[in-house]
Amino acid sequence: MAANFRITSRRKGGNLHLKLSGNFDGMAAMELIYALKDNLGVAQKIYIETDDLATLHPFGQEVFQKNFIFAPATSQKMYFVGDFSRAIAPGNAYCVNGHGRFQMPDAMN
Repeated sequence: MAANFRITSRRKGGNLHLKLSGNFDGMAAMELIYALKDNLGVAQKIYIETDDLATLHPFGQEVFQKNFIFAPATSQKMYFVGDFSRAIAPGNAYCVNGHGRFQMPDAMN
């Protein structure tokens, strides 16, 4: 487990909400990947909430994006929410912030 990082999960209907808090470094990135893999088959949508992150380390961002290997249809079940959503989300995922929902540019045709 990464120091100063926590993932809190809650279910709401068929959806899963993963709330990230603390420092998002390389170990935290791997923890998030494992949490996503463990829950892909049981949730209709997965919301990754980023507002409670204290810091986003560039290495954590790089580890997550390089190791985030999911089929496009699967990754489109994931919604990254909050202040750090665009910085963390890989190219084929959706982001939601105060300005509404948008898909990352890499996934657009």
